[in-house]
Amino acid sequence: MPIYAPRMRWDQLFDDLEAQLQAQERRELDSEVADRTRRERAAVELGARFAAALGAPLRLHLAAGPVLGGALLDIGEDWLLLRGDTGRDSVVPFAAIVGVTGLAARSAQARTARRFGLGYALRGLSRDRTTVAVTDRGGQVVTGTIDVVGADFLDLAEHAVGESRRASNVTGRRTVPFAAVVSVESR
Repeated sequence: MPIYAPRMRWDQLFDDLEAQLQAQERRELDSEVADRTRRERAAVELGARFAAALGAPLRLHLAAGPVLGGALLDIGEDWLLLRGDTGRDSVVPFAAIVGVTGLAARSAQARTARRFGLGYALRGLSRDRTTVAVTDRGGQVVTGTIDVVGADFLDLAEHAVGESRRASNVTGRRTVPFAAVVSVESR
């Protein structure tokens, strides 16, 4: 029996050293995985997060105006389209969003997003002669029809909702820089 006692101590020592080595390797692997995850998350853009949330209910906290809630219908290069709780659709530039509630942690490839920018989306509303409500960064809401969409601005023929865009109904003409647009809601 005395012959086995020293052998048992060596086995315990080697088992302990093996366990320490495995624990160290596990800590290194965990650290590497955490580092890689942080690097991958750092490369994710907001548009990819929105692309993964198509159809989901979101609440957009905007630079001006009330919180806009509804289902995410579409996403573009620098804008999104939200079907509001009121049933109206709103084009919202990313730059006007100061926070989002309800956005999942996952992301999707950018190919799920429209490749065109805000100007192109607004040109569609202009072409269709849709009456819109434009909210600016100052919180002011102006209704009318988009007459012109430039490279970085829109011209709005101001008129009341429910009236057509006729010269007799137009009360003014407003130029709004894209940088000042918070949302463009179809009426």
